[in-house]
Amino acid sequence: QVQMVESGGGLVQAGGSLTLSCVPTGTNISYVHMAWYHQAPGKQRELVGGITSGGATNYVASVRGRFAVSRDRALNTMYLQMNNLKPEDTGVYYCNFLRPPPPAGREYDDWGQGTQVTVTS
Repeated sequence: QVQMVESGGGLVQAGGSLTLSCVPTGTNISYVHMAWYHQAPGKQRELVGGITSGGATNYVASVRGRFAVSRDRALNTMYLQMNNLKPEDTGVYYCNFLRPPPPAGREYDDWGQGTQVTVTS
């Protein structure tokens, strides 16, 4: 069974930086497409950015140029470098496979605990 373990969140002022880490157990990040997701308070979980098995990255417009997804194959770890953080980046960050949204009314149930990021103005 695959489990995701996220870490690295914290409290930071606007304009600051954080680096999140994701260590999945039960899978090798070299062979799967992975992604980071963000759940703001009171909102649905949304894709932030991902990295394919081939190493290509992509991001949503709101974080492009500020966030960077990378991975260390030897450590089987994925990272999210977050720069120039804004208050709207506040929320819980999760890692998981890069995959389409679930069908309407459904939800994936294989999320880890996530890591909390709080950005103060």
